[in-house]
Amino acid sequence: MPYEILEHTADLRMRVAGKTKEDFFSAALEGMMRVLAEKPPKFFEKKLRQVKIESPDLTSLLIDFLNEALSLAYINKEIYIKAVFKKLSETILEAELEGAAIDGFDEDIKAATYHEASAAQNEKGEWETVIIFDI
Repeated sequence: MPYEILEHTADLRMRVAGKTKEDFFSAALEGMMRVLAEKPPKFFEKKLRQVKIESPDLTSLLIDFLNEALSLAYINKEIYIKAVFKKLSETILEAELEGAAIDGFDEDIKAATYHEASAAQNEKGEWETVIIFDI
């Protein structure tokens, strides 16, 4: 599983992993969106949103990406099912989020936080981190 919900006393804690940076970022987005809406709409008119982010390092880029996607989800009342990365380096991300309109959210997330987040490759060469979401 690319993401796993972990126990946390007050917030939501999630472990995220991926073989590539793209898989890693996609797993984090998928996990966060599944918290917002457990069952995405089956039939929908595809909505596309452009995201461009520059951050000082990969961990910050991941958290900034998730918070941007979260903001877009709330502003547009949408869930993002897929991200197509046009550029993804250690500090720059350009992507197109593909999603659908939704009537309401199952859970509210205030933000993805930097607490415990540290994007790094493990001994298998996969990218991983733990993300705590403020709920």
